[in-house]
Amino acid sequence: MASEPSAQGAGPLAGLRLLDISNVIAGPFAAALLGDFGAEVLKVELPVRGNAGGDALRAMPPHKDGKPLLWKAVNRNKRAITLDLRQAAGQDLFRRLLPRFDVLVENYRPGTLDKWGLGKDALWALQPGLVILRVTGFGQTGPYANYAGFARLFEAYSGLAYITRAPGDPPLHPGYPIGDPIAGVFGAFGILAALLHRARNPGSPGQEIDLSCTEAMMRLLEVLPIEYDQLGLVHEPVGGGNAYVSPSGMFRAGDGVWVSFTAATQNVFERLCRLIGREDLLADPRYATNPQRMRHQPELNAIVAQWLGSRTARDAVRELSEAGVAAAPVYSNREVMQDPHVLARGSITRVRDEDFGSVALPGVVPRLSATPGSARTSGPAPGAHNTEVYGQWLGLPEEELGALQRSGVI
Repeated sequence: MASEPSAQGAGPLAGLRLLDISNVIAGPFAAALLGDFGAEVLKVELPVRGNAGGDALRAMPPHKDGKPLLWKAVNRNKRAITLDLRQAAGQDLFRRLLPRFDVLVENYRPGTLDKWGLGKDALWALQPGLVILRVTGFGQTGPYANYAGFARLFEAYSGLAYITRAPGDPPLHPGYPIGDPIAGVFGAFGILAALLHRARNPGSPGQEIDLSCTEAMMRLLEVLPIEYDQLGLVHEPVGGGNAYVSPSGMFRAGDGVWVSFTAATQNVFERLCRLIGREDLLADPRYATNPQRMRHQPELNAIVAQWLGSRTARDAVRELSEAGVAAAPVYSNREVMQDPHVLARGSITRVRDEDFGSVALPGVVPRLSATPGSARTSGPAPGAHNTEVYGQWLGLPEEELGALQRSGVI
């Protein structure tokens, strides 16, 4: 496969090749995570014709000068081509490309690729060891299999939206569609698990990964099923409080800045009491253990709120942290970017961007000591690598490329 230093990096996955024909966030995020660690990822979109085509994520805000910033972030470290898989000529080009790849990532509704003659058996005939990640809202089977899937649905069906609110308030979605990238993390994990199996069993057949984004959210909220199964309890919302630890919650400091605070263990609670000059709480049987403190959370939270209200957020967080008690100011994205710890660790990195020179993106997580990954480029323009992929990889002459473009295949 032709190399491009700006798109391919070193790392433990160098040499692994992914073909990403998925759209929006969940599938592309899974592919990008592997790209962070050196995998070569080729992103496929519908050809752009007027206001139609391309990944639907390109139309979602925010934009600068008409350029989609969210798309640039989600599709970092990738090449990009355009290809219409609905057309026979597009399917033919896809069949010619596929044998070059180890992994295919797709998020069409179940049966869509079969309808185009690209079902799993046809794909494995072309690439016997192919790992296929299928990302859907509800999985490949079951009564909801053909329902449309979006992050808000995963967050609602999984139980997240029900508990993300204050008691008595309407259910809330987070301010970002976290159901999608969470599913993407599970997708990347599934790909690596399948590849490890293949590495341990050379010559083993390809594998299909059925990833339900709703099930990924349910896995993240792992206590909810056992809580209902064993106790018959519906997990109710607690707002900024904590359903497991007391004292804990969101408190406004004396300067008006919100602070997230939790006394997560017995030792932390004891350190808190000594810090705020309330050692008397340690001798009170109502607060002897965390289950007992949970029954008296309002009065304990009131004590913490009074102490925090007498200090600025900066001073309160410093005193609590130095005493070994967990606390953090509630940051906006501006404050995240300016935080000294974030700056010291390089948690936000700058990558090359074809429109703006460079842009800030989250760094690679986690950090490997011997074979670290890297964020190298932001998501490219539609079809930015058409000439390279179709011309150099497949050897199509310029005249044929022009004809394919005019006919809307690429």
